[in-house]
Amino acid sequence: MPELSDTIQEATENVKASKLHGRVAIWVAIVATFMALCNVKDDNICQKMSLAQAKSVDEWSYYQAKSTKEVVVKNALEMLAVQKKPEFEPLIARYEQEIRRYELEKDSIKTRAEGYKKEYDGLNLYDDQFDLTDALLSIAIAIFGITALTQKKWLFYFAVCISLTGFVMGAAAFMDIRLHSDFISNILG
Repeated sequence: MPELSDTIQEATENVKASKLHGRVAIWVAIVATFMALCNVKDDNICQKMSLAQAKSVDEWSYYQAKSTKEVVVKNALEMLAVQKKPEFEPLIARYEQEIRRYELEKDSIKTRAEGYKKEYDGLNLYDDQFDLTDALLSIAIAIFGITALTQKKWLFYFAVCISLTGFVMGAAAFMDIRLHSDFISNILG
C-alpha cells in the first residue's frame, strides 16, 4: 500500500504544481502584454521629449542670435551718438527702434524656449513613470520564473504584488496622473 499512497501524493502534487504553473503563465502573459503597451507609449513620449528639447535649443540659439544683433546695433548707435552730427539723427532713431524691437523679440523667444523646457519636464515625469513600470514588471516576470521553478506560493503572491504596483504606475502614466517618486528616480536616474 505505500506505493498507492505515494502515487496519490505525487498526483496531488502534480495537480497543485499544474495549477500554479497555469497561474504563473497567465500572469506572465498579462504582465508582458501590459509591459509591451507601456513600452510603445514610453517610446512615443521619448520622441515628443526629443522634439521639445530640439525646439528649446533652437529657440535659445535664435535668442542668442537676436542678442548678438542687438549688441551690434547698440555699438553702432554708441558710435553715432558720440559723433553728434545732425545727419545721423534719423539713423540713431532707427537704431533705437531696432533695439526696442530686438528686446521685444527676445522676450517672446525666451517665453517659447521656456515653454518647450516645461513641456520636456512634464513629459519626463511620465517617462520616469513608464521606466519604473518597466522595471517593476521585469522584476515580477523574473520572480514568476523563480516561482515556476520552486513552486513557492508566497513567491507567486509577491510577484503579483510587484505586478500590481507596476500596473498602477503604468495606468497612472497612461491616464496622465502624476504618480512619481523622486527618491526612486534619483536612485535610478
